[in-house]
Amino acid sequence: MHPLAVAEAKETYQFQSFSVSKPSTDFPRIPSLIQLRHYQQQAITNWFANRGRGTLKMATGSGKTITALAIATELYQKIGLQVLLVVCPYCHLVIQWERECQQFNLEPILAFENVRHWQSQLSTRLYNVQAGNQPFLSIITTNATLITEGFQSQLKYFPDKTLIIGDEAHNLGSPRLEASLPRHLGLRLALSATPERYFDDQGTDVLFNYFGPVLQPELTLADAIEQGALVHYLYYPILVELTAAEAKVYAKLTKRIGWALAEEEDLKKNDALTSLLMQRARLIGAAANKLTALRQLMINRLDTYHTLFYCGDGSVDTSWSNSLNSQLAAVTRLLGSELGYRINTYTAQTSIKEREQLRHQFEAGELQGLVAIRCLDEGVDIPAIQTAVILASSGNPRQFIQRRGRVLRPHPGKERATVFDMIVLPPDLGREAWEVERNLLKKELKRFLEFADLADNAEEARSKLLELQKRYGLLEV
Repeated sequence: MHPLAVAEAKETYQFQSFSVSKPSTDFPRIPSLIQLRHYQQQAITNWFANRGRGTLKMATGSGKTITALAIATELYQKIGLQVLLVVCPYCHLVIQWERECQQFNLEPILAFENVRHWQSQLSTRLYNVQAGNQPFLSIITTNATLITEGFQSQLKYFPDKTLIIGDEAHNLGSPRLEASLPRHLGLRLALSATPERYFDDQGTDVLFNYFGPVLQPELTLADAIEQGALVHYLYYPILVELTAAEAKVYAKLTKRIGWALAEEEDLKKNDALTSLLMQRARLIGAAANKLTALRQLMINRLDTYHTLFYCGDGSVDTSWSNSLNSQLAAVTRLLGSELGYRINTYTAQTSIKEREQLRHQFEAGELQGLVAIRCLDEGVDIPAIQTAVILASSGNPRQFIQRRGRVLRPHPGKERATVFDMIVLPPDLGREAWEVERNLLKKELKRFLEFADLADNAEEARSKLLELQKRYGLLEV
């Protein structure tokens, strides 16, 4: 039977405190320095009211991890939670969860990468929990490890009083990952600023069916800023024109996108359309004039620190579709070699040890900036970031939402953040492609305007975007 159902039957949902027979230093407790915010307390109450299931949809940086560990602590106190299992998509998030767990008096097993490093330890400690020799056990693993035979073979030994937490849980909606989630564990919690899967309604439904629905309160970016969970910010759109050569390729791609839209009814399953949209997005992301705009911006900011540069994965020359990471290389050359700005790169190839070193150097000011691709989009916690320069972003709203949260996290001495957002102005394509372009631009423009409206300089930011709205008759957006 579900652990909360057992307790509810015994106590009409008024839990008694659980007393541990043997003292242990490894059990969850809320650190004295942490004061839960009202919305975090409300989320905890609603998760218990929903019988130990639910999804927390809160803005990036608003404290989902703290809320989740507070739930684990309360479960330990009230029903004697025995195991906490955290599943997250990336190795660097395992390290971040470990740091947070240590604040809560836990020393988790880090079950990822080489199975020899953790499997025997996990087996032994699971046995000790089942035998009553150890009151509590915490494990942090990755999505990739979860689906392995080595980890799956251990899941049947997890006791009923286990809480499974899915971090950045939208990733767990894919068929293979969802199938690997343990069905016998009743206590479930999903965390994500954007739990709805992009272009995958079925995967979204599967996710909510397993973890439970989105619980109130949903915390928007505006809510988080108002409540002081995130800092205020300034937003500066930088409009960039395509070169003549880029505009020619752009026009061809847009024409083919129009044909694909006209021919295919089920757009979600149209692979040709998806490919064309991705090609065009990479062209926009790597527009050569962004380097010119970046030089103009940074020439007056060479004495600034704590700046993050988000790059795309395209090239900045005519071979843009064949070369990976060249925008990253070009930006690194421009900032480092030409302007003497102290920077380093932060990519998927950067080892965990090196990432930690870069984070410390960045926070201490030894590095003035980091140049990154994608890997800083989900979960990475570098609250010292004060300025972000977005050179490229995908059409997926999740990426935009994640990046905002990265930059707006509070940090000592950080009163306000600044975001420079490079937006490519589509070329004049004539009447034939105008309506196609207008519809494609409409959704993206909404995100720009939403971010502008919440900025401290909203009027200035809005006026900058007016040129784009006028060009495509989108003044109503």
